[in-house]
Amino acid sequence: MIDLTYWLHDNSGSYYAVSHLTDYLKSLGHRVRKSSVVDWLVAFKDVGLLFSVNIFSSSPTRISVNPRKVYCIDHTLAASVSFDILTNRDSLLENLVFTTLRQVTPKIFYHKTRTGREVDLVALLPSVPGQERDLRLIQVCASLADPLVKQSEVRSLSEAMIELAVAEGSIVTWGTDETIHVGFGTIHVMPVWRFLLKMESNCHTDAHLLHS
Repeated sequence: MIDLTYWLHDNSGSYYAVSHLTDYLKSLGHRVRKSSVVDWLVAFKDVGLLFSVNIFSSSPTRISVNPRKVYCIDHTLAASVSFDILTNRDSLLENLVFTTLRQVTPKIFYHKTRTGREVDLVALLPSVPGQERDLRLIQVCASLADPLVKQSEVRSLSEAMIELAVAEGSIVTWGTDETIHVGFGTIHVMPVWRFLLKMESNCHTDAHLLHS
């Protein structure tokens, strides 16, 4: 269990499959069954240590055949037990964005476009009166300084916005602040501090609605 938790924390924001986790533990010399790995993953989720995120789909078959992504309850906890996450600023930032979203809604997924491009996080936020749904598409990228990285992130988000009929998307970075107009709508590039403040505002709004 310790080796499994270390691997999961070390790979926060990454895909996993039970079969691959089982093979990994066996490669370390453990005699472990796939059913035991499933039980441990459920236990980690029950105690609130780790979270699993499915692909965004209404098809049970598509959900079952696609890998899940893992996130931990606290990015500082991941950093304290991980060898790689201290140097992987994208993973650290993505886990921070996820845990912030998780305070607002448990309905968080990832998305794969028809061309195979990924959107890191899809969150279904509580809707306000008169609004059918509030679907947020969020890419997480430490830096957009590389033009090729920026082009890739924008293209992935643009494709998802078209497929899911969402007019706005976000790219959360460590420091970039920019608005990008694309064919279907608008992409807001924002520093993580601004994203945290927006989510905090959402929390206060939801609490007001519940008590009004």
